[in-house]
Amino acid sequence: MISNRIKEATHGVPLKRLALASLLLCLSSTAWSMDLLQAYEAAKLQDATILASRAAAQAGRERLPQARSQLLPNVSASMARNHNQLTSTSSNSLGQEQTNISGYPSSNQTLTVRQPLYRPYLTAQYRQAKAQVDDADATLAQDEQNLAVRVSGAYFEAMLTHEQLALVLAQRTAYTTQLDAARKLFAAGSGTRTDIDEAQARLDMNAAQEIEARQNIDYTLRQLQLLVNQPIDRLATLDVSKLELLDPQPNRLADWTERAEQNSPQTQSLKAQVEVARQEVDKAKAGHHPTLDAVAQWSRSDSESITNLNSRYINNAVGLQLNIPIFSGGYVNSSIRQALAGLDRAEQLLEAGRRELGVRVHKEFRGVTENIPKIRALQQALRSSDQLVLSSQKSLQAGSRTVVDVLNAEQQRMLVLRDLAQARYMYLISRIRLLALVGGADAEAVIAMNRVLRD
Repeated sequence: MISNRIKEATHGVPLKRLALASLLLCLSSTAWSMDLLQAYEAAKLQDATILASRAAAQAGRERLPQARSQLLPNVSASMARNHNQLTSTSSNSLGQEQTNISGYPSSNQTLTVRQPLYRPYLTAQYRQAKAQVDDADATLAQDEQNLAVRVSGAYFEAMLTHEQLALVLAQRTAYTTQLDAARKLFAAGSGTRTDIDEAQARLDMNAAQEIEARQNIDYTLRQLQLLVNQPIDRLATLDVSKLELLDPQPNRLADWTERAEQNSPQTQSLKAQVEVARQEVDKAKAGHHPTLDAVAQWSRSDSESITNLNSRYINNAVGLQLNIPIFSGGYVNSSIRQALAGLDRAEQLLEAGRRELGVRVHKEFRGVTENIPKIRALQQALRSSDQLVLSSQKSLQAGSRTVVDVLNAEQQRMLVLRDLAQARYMYLISRIRLLALVGGADAEAVIAMNRVLRD
C-alpha cells in the first residue's frame, strides 16, 4: 500500500523525483518482513500477557480436583513409639519414703478411613470449584480474543505510520518540484519572491513532519515487537485492490448484541462469577447443618500403661460420626450476610458488563458500517483532489494560477490521502474488535484479515 500511496501522491510529479522517493523507502527497509498472521502466531507463543493468562487458567483448573478430593475417602495413618519413665513414691512400715523409678517402652499404630456422607459445605465447594474453572476458562478465552485485537491494532498502527511516512516523502518530492518551478519562474520574470518563500516554508515544515513520522514508526514497531518478542524490520502492507468493504453479517445491530451476550467471553466470565458467589452463600448456610461421616479405624497398642506391660491390644471399629452445630457466636449468620452481599455485587457487575458490552458492540458496529461510506467518499475526494492538482499545474503554466495555488492543492490532496489511510485502518480494526466482542476473533479471522496484505 505504501507504493500505492506514493503513486497516488506523486501524480504529475517528474519520474526522477518519484524514483528518488522510492529509493529512499527501499533504503529504509530490509529484505525481511512480517505479515499479520505471522505476528499473531508469534504473539501466541511469546506475549507475556497471554502466557500469564494461560498459567492463571491452569492454576484455576486445579480447584476442581482439589474440591473433588474433599468428597472422596480420606485415609490417614499414625504411629508412635515412646520410652516411658515412671517414678513412684511410697512409705514403708517405719514411715520412711521409698522412691522407685522404672522405665518401659510403648507403641501404638492407627489407620483411619473417613468417608464424608453428608457435608453441605463440601458439596457447595465442589459446585463452586466448577464455576471457578468456568471463570478461568472464560477469562483465558477473553484474553485470547484481546490478543488478536492487540496484535491487529499494533500491526495496523505500525502499518499506518509507514504510510504516513510515504506520504510525507511524496509530499517533499512535490514541494521540491514546486520550489524549483517557483525559482525558474522568478528568474524568468514571471514569478514572485513570495512563491519561492511559500514553497521553501512548506518544504521546511515537511522536514519536521518527516522526523515525527520516523519517530512514530519506531514507536509503533517497538509496540509490535513487545508482543512478538522479536525484532521486526519491515511489515507487509495493505493491498487496496484486495480490500473489500463489506457490511457486518448479519447487518443488524440487535443481532450482534444478542450474539455478544451469548458468546462474549467477558459475559461468560461474569456469569461464572455470579455462580461462584451463589455457591459461597450455600457454603455459608452449611454452617447451620450437621455433618455425617462414615469412619473405619484399626489400632494396635503395645504396653499402654505400667499395669499392662508386655500386653498388646488390637481394636477394629466401624461406625458413623455425627457433628451437630449448636451455637457459634453469630459467626454463621454474619458469614451468610457477607456472602449475600457478595452475590448482589456479582449480579450487579454482570448487569453492568452487559450494558457496557452493548455500548461497545454499538460502537464497533458503527465503526464498520460508517467507515465504509466514509472510505468511498474519501476515494471520490481523492479523485477530485487529483484533478485539482492537475488543473492547478496547467493553470500555473498558463499564468492564471500561482505556485501557492499549486502548493495548496498538493496539501489538500495529502490531507485526503492521510484521512483515507486512517479510515481504512479504522474499518479494519473495528471489524476485528467487533468479532472479539462476540468471541469470533480467532485464527480464522486473522487469516481472513491477512489476505488483504502483501509483502
